[in-house]
Amino acid sequence: MSCKKCRDCGQTKPASDFFKRAASADGLALYCRECFGLRNAASKRRRQERLGKTMKPYQRRRELPEGMKYCPRCETVKEIGEFGSNRSRKSGLSAYCKPCHNQVIAEHKQVKYGGERNFLLKLRYGVTEQEVERMVAEQGGVCVICLRAPAKHVDHSHLTGLVRRILCFKCNGGLGQFHDDPAVLRLAADYLELRGSHARRMRIEVGAPVFGGPDRVRWDPFWRTRGDSLQSARHYHLRRKYGINDEDAKWLLKVQVGLCAICADHPAEHVDHDHDTGAVRGLACTGCNSGMGQLRDDPIALRRAADYVEGRLVQTVPTPDGGTRLSLTVPDVDPATVPQGGWKEFWEEDGRYRKETLPFDEELDMPTWVGTDEDGAFVYS
Repeated sequence: MSCKKCRDCGQTKPASDFFKRAASADGLALYCRECFGLRNAASKRRRQERLGKTMKPYQRRRELPEGMKYCPRCETVKEIGEFGSNRSRKSGLSAYCKPCHNQVIAEHKQVKYGGERNFLLKLRYGVTEQEVERMVAEQGGVCVICLRAPAKHVDHSHLTGLVRRILCFKCNGGLGQFHDDPAVLRLAADYLELRGSHARRMRIEVGAPVFGGPDRVRWDPFWRTRGDSLQSARHYHLRRKYGINDEDAKWLLKVQVGLCAICADHPAEHVDHDHDTGAVRGLACTGCNSGMGQLRDDPIALRRAADYVEGRLVQTVPTPDGGTRLSLTVPDVDPATVPQGGWKEFWEEDGRYRKETLPFDEELDMPTWVGTDEDGAFVYS
């Protein structure tokens, strides 16, 4: 059958304008698609009215040109390129155009989660914005590692997925550069203090833990003019910034066997230098070099970061009223009582404690070195 008469509108229309119906003799529905839609809309409207709800007026199916789609939110016909993808729909396109889709999603997040930030916190870390604010208040508003910058970034363990504490941007990024490895963080602290294995190797090779620097010309007057041939761009960059040349860099790379002077796990790619003196300490990999920079080239911050990763930095202590609070330093002090910028004296004393105390010292209750007596003998506590 190529045509059929609709029982509602009485018009004779092509068979393609009717849905299929197995119960009919001709295999087609009794009503055309347009009338079928009107009947369904009227039936649904009656059901909704019985429930006390209202519906938008029925809109007939639109005949759209090829490559076009209608957005029901802005009620505009647009090209399909302006719609996002949605594999769950038959058309493979989202119901709304991209601007309307973003508005709908934002409204949904606001209604269900209270906003974009709360939605992301729940999605990524399983905490709410109120819980984060409570943690920041417990910390006294500062990053628990550096104790100087505002706490703004949620930090979590990549192994367990659990939230640890709220850090500043630099400390959070520095942990990531060191891959949350406390051993490498402590090696970096020793490296900065020129007391690690690399510093000992440099003393054997050149008689000092560092070399080069902008003042090199003062003690090596022929260094800048040695050789008449034109050198590489890298040679002049190294000479100007670090007081070494390309040959020095190659020699240092050979001394380090091509590996990072700190972790010895990755290729040495970057010249690391002391930002105060300009002297070169060694060659480091990208992670160690960037991580030290984000942790401000501060050995105390590096050791505090190592203890933080191991769960030894932030402690919960009882209060006189029977509650609890956080302790961030040794000696202990209530973070809520320390004003902004008032952590310096606690910072330095805490740094001395962490330099002299290793994780196994506390676990095995081993004595801690505190200095020497008048006769030069070691004193332990």
